[in-house]
Amino acid sequence: MSQPNAKASGSFTIGGDVTVNRLGYGAMRVTGQGIWGEPRDRAEAIRVLQRLPELGVDFIDTADSYGPFISEDLIAEALHPYDNVVVATKGGLTRSGPNIWEPVGRPEYLRQCVHMSLRRLKLEQIPLWQLHRIDTKVPRDEQFGAIKAFIDQGLILHAGLSQVSVEEIEAARQVFPVATVQNRYNLADRADEDVLDYCQANGIGFIPWFPLASGDLAKPGGAVDAVAKAHRATAGQVALAWILQRSPVMLPIPGTSSVKHLEENVGAADVSLTDDEFKQLDEAASKR
Repeated sequence: MSQPNAKASGSFTIGGDVTVNRLGYGAMRVTGQGIWGEPRDRAEAIRVLQRLPELGVDFIDTADSYGPFISEDLIAEALHPYDNVVVATKGGLTRSGPNIWEPVGRPEYLRQCVHMSLRRLKLEQIPLWQLHRIDTKVPRDEQFGAIKAFIDQGLILHAGLSQVSVEEIEAARQVFPVATVQNRYNLADRADEDVLDYCQANGIGFIPWFPLASGDLAKPGGAVDAVAKAHRATAGQVALAWILQRSPVMLPIPGTSSVKHLEENVGAADVSLTDDEFKQLDEAASKR
């Protein structure tokens, strides 16, 4: 049996000039519990990261707040100089303990985030830097203006936003080109359908976080369970396959701290749902 390869998921070109395989990897889970501190098994975390290019995964999403800093450090240790791998990162959230996330959008802090990510990742330029959250305590145009300056100064090539509305994307696009949007989205949680549709209409990459969730649909006898059995696949693979088929701008980034689970996730690229199966899952999710 041949090993899975993310190339089977198709490709997307971020910002018009950075082409990646659509099935990527989210590097939040290579840190400790609560996304805090070192991973429980550091050697396995390094193995996971080094396995990515072997499986055709050439798009990695991380953030300076994962650890904090540890995810970026591990990525650099495992993969620098990133031959044919695009590392995207995020800034704008501070950490004071496990599972605590506080936005800070002051321009001087965002600039520090970019410079420190450049240093940790050992990059001359970040291919894609995303504002982790818009800080409601700081005028958003000040945050957008800082991002434009990072692009103009060559610190970052492309920029994106996370957990935003269509109105916020449109406001940001008045200041800088929005290359990607990273919102929570999965088969069971589709509150941001309007954002996805907007991104598709405007050629903006949509990075769904928490993409594996399928809720009650994966229970025995549920819609996901039935399709999974038909394909001899896991519920997670079916959930990812549905996301990939939902839109050509979709860039799912399932995360894991296990090589075995990583290989299973990448196997979703080989699961091709029929039109009827896609419709069944769509309708089952809509009825929840």
